[in-house]
Amino acid sequence: MELTPLTQSFIHHFGEMGSRWGINRTVGQIYALLFVARRPLCADDITEALAFSRSNVSMGLKELQSWQLVKLHHIPGDRREFFEAPKDVWEIFHTLAEQRRRREVEPTQSMLRTLLMQQPASEDEAYAQQRMKEMHDLIEQLMNWFDDVQKLSPETARQLMDMGAKVSRVLEFKDRLMGKGAAAPSPQARSAA
Repeated sequence: MELTPLTQSFIHHFGEMGSRWGINRTVGQIYALLFVARRPLCADDITEALAFSRSNVSMGLKELQSWQLVKLHHIPGDRREFFEAPKDVWEIFHTLAEQRRRREVEPTQSMLRTLLMQQPASEDEAYAQQRMKEMHDLIEQLMNWFDDVQKLSPETARQLMDMGAKVSRVLEFKDRLMGKGAAAPSPQARSAA
């Protein structure tokens, strides 16, 4: 597979961003290649396109499979395994968010629950536990919201995202009507001043 300058830029950037998201550069670039490829690719295709070693490609594909970010695809008459990224970006977002939740958020929630069940030994520990409870409650609320969003159809989720800023303005207006603190001026109001 011949990479154009456009796809090379995307693949290189995705590799750099991958390291910031907790995956190595190679895995990020393999995923980016599969994401923009018009057809499923086998390990040999990926090795050739990215000039990576075959072992790096194999390890990268295994990691992407463990994250459920690539799908195995078989082509009749060909014994090789082919891989492709899901075509629906919402499915990709859903999978990535669910995997990060399982690997990062749930262990944190579990640790916080364990610490909150312990009897504090001092005022400092009681204060620390109260702060931990605030964190636990926020994570719990976010995860409940996330569960609700995950149940939405992609079309409804897009509409919800499009409404985001509008909902914020409605809530700020409600708070002003109810007299709940001074709302911070919107970016438009600040630029008009």
